[in-house]
Amino acid sequence: LLNVPSPCPPQVTVLYFARSAELVGLRSESVCVPQRITSLQLWEEIVKIHPRLAVIRDQVVFAVRQEYVLLGDQLLVLQTGDEVAIIPPISGG
Repeated sequence: LLNVPSPCPPQVTVLYFARSAELVGLRSESVCVPQRITSLQLWEEIVKIHPRLAVIRDQVVFAVRQEYVLLGDQLLVLQTGDEVAIIPPISGG
């Protein structure tokens, strides 16, 4: 693969909450992602950056532009500046 410097496609802000923030060690960051991507592919892109997130995969919900999205083949069309929140389950106790 040639690393051609290309303008970053949409650059979204990923917000980490609760357990995801603990795993990543960040509250938010900017990530370059394809404009058209499924929610599952988006999760995989984020896990490439932060492999430790893989442990919460089965429990995670995304919120994209403040709408809940389950991981799966739902197509997202992202714009630069969109916010993607990673919301793990809030565990009781």
